[in-house]
Amino acid sequence: MTHGHRHERRDEHAGLWRGWDDLRRPIIGIAPDVVEPRPGSVRAQCAIAYSEAVIAAGGVPFVLPPIVEQIPLLVSRCDGIVLTGGDDPRTEPFGKPTHAKATPVHELRQRFDTALIQMLLRRTEVPTLGVCLGMQMMALVSGGELDQHLPETTPTADRHAGNALHPVIAAGSGPMPIAVAGMVTSHHRQAVRSAGAMDVIGLAEDGVIEAIARRGVPFFVGVQWHPERTQEHAVGVGVFERLVEHARARTEADRTKAARGGGPGTKDA
Repeated sequence: MTHGHRHERRDEHAGLWRGWDDLRRPIIGIAPDVVEPRPGSVRAQCAIAYSEAVIAAGGVPFVLPPIVEQIPLLVSRCDGIVLTGGDDPRTEPFGKPTHAKATPVHELRQRFDTALIQMLLRRTEVPTLGVCLGMQMMALVSGGELDQHLPETTPTADRHAGNALHPVIAAGSGPMPIAVAGMVTSHHRQAVRSAGAMDVIGLAEDGVIEAIARRGVPFFVGVQWHPERTQEHAVGVGVFERLVEHARARTEADRTKAARGGGPGTKDA
């Protein structure tokens, strides 16, 4: 009986230690969409596929409340950030009229995403992934420009709509922060025309920009496709794995610094 109890304790303690290991997984903040189904009823919502992809990649998802004033606190509590997809941005704040056929996002969504990206451009140690609209907002805040209606400019626009599958290929030179070669799932009617201060690192066969990155920082990457819905691992969950890897490296560096008496590091700065 005594031996049995000891085994039970060891098993119980092993389970507790596994729990602590789970607590050490990077926390990935996910910026949600904002909808207002009726006047005054403003809601944040997020496709569960983003959370599932973060979990599959080894992170802990945390859907961010879109409260602009809380962005500094939210960023300080997260090890990485995902900017999700959605409808179309209003482009007047970036010096261009919004296309007549655009479906603008809720104004709170645009204010929150804009302010969040502006902070992340200052807090470059925070790994960040932008998906679809998230990538487009990265480009706009970085001084870029959008093609606001692909059907008017791109004969192959239908290859990017309705969760279509199409190939992407790498562009540019140097090390790539993510895989940009494979079959991806796309659903968009707008695209990045110019990435501004960011570099183009991936293209579709028709020349549509599919991936951008900010060089010289740990991980600030946008993809036009939907990796959370893409089956091919390298350009699907693998994209989230790269984000989580960078987030984990950041948290481990902070723990090492704290253990040496250097304070909590940049995460809580």
